[in-house]
Amino acid sequence: MSLRILHTADWQIGKGFGQIPGDDGAALRNQRLETLGNLAELAKSEAVDAVLAAGDVFDGQSVADRTVRQVFEQMRAFSGPWVLLPGNHDAAVAESVWERADRMGAVPPHVHIATAPQPILLEEPGLAVLPGVLQRRHEPADVTAWFDDVDLPSRYTAIGLAHGSITGFLPTEADSANPIAFNRAAMANLAYLALGDWHGTLQVNERSWYAGTPETDRFNSKNPGNALLVTLPDDGGTPDVEVRATTRYRWHRLSQTVHEPDDIAALGDRLADLGAPTTDQVVDLTLHGALPLADKAALDQMIASWRGRLRHLRVDDAELSTRATEADIAALEGAGFVATAAKRLRQSAEAGEPADATALEMLLAAYRRHVEG
Repeated sequence: MSLRILHTADWQIGKGFGQIPGDDGAALRNQRLETLGNLAELAKSEAVDAVLAAGDVFDGQSVADRTVRQVFEQMRAFSGPWVLLPGNHDAAVAESVWERADRMGAVPPHVHIATAPQPILLEEPGLAVLPGVLQRRHEPADVTAWFDDVDLPSRYTAIGLAHGSITGFLPTEADSANPIAFNRAAMANLAYLALGDWHGTLQVNERSWYAGTPETDRFNSKNPGNALLVTLPDDGGTPDVEVRATTRYRWHRLSQTVHEPDDIAALGDRLADLGAPTTDQVVDLTLHGALPLADKAALDQMIASWRGRLRHLRVDDAELSTRATEADIAALEGAGFVATAAKRLRQSAEAGEPADATALEMLLAAYRRHVEG
């Protein structure tokens, strides 16, 4: 009879999102707990035999006691076995978050914490989970090496659970610490190797996968926001791995050049095409180009509108300049010292003084508000 597991990793509960302040950051932080609850519901609806979390359950050792309790409460929706592996963020060090959770009595009986390099035998499904335990944040040696020498009863199917970097496989930006042999699954005769640390879903070989984080948490992740439903055939054949989207929030990095109203309209169309609901989109927008002051005002108004519609919109307009047209200056005729100041600022701006260009924009905007009442 085939076995089914739900492979997930890198929940990083308690993640701060310091680059996204206020309510937006709080919403992203809280969603990670809600997504964990969704994973439990997915495990229940798919009737999996076990859930394996390949490290970094918590974002750090100092998460609040309430957060620790909330994590384990979310797991109660699926009453089957969970196996949680410490990662580099929540390593099994002395006085770890795992020891604290145990002292608090927060860990339900069906949740197994893999804090020692020894098999975890799940008798009813017949699974033997071999954990590559990180007992400090960075291990120079391969903590999965012991998998090769394990002698298990024949009725158990062996699955490896590890958190680190597959040697010579991941892109150069991945951490080089906590190495894992590329062919560990074959050397240890594993049915499957469930990996964590890389935040995108990624296949290493036919029996080794990174699940990625189930809730997207950065702009530069590759294929994040998933969990893996893994079916292990009873004949020992290649696992069937199904990618399931689990993320609520989707993160986008956009760049737009604007020189005229059509460019502004095109930017609005791009934001509208990100997907629904718009409140589930997180956007990092870089603007380039140059705009007349009136068009810049229209752009600012559009961006203000989108800030209210998106979960978060971060704008970098350092490469966007503004210029005053003859019509802008002509509108100040009869305005006395305001017109004089605007002409001088325009001359300085055209001579390459960005601060004066900004000052001119602010002056004209203030004058328009004054005239309009």
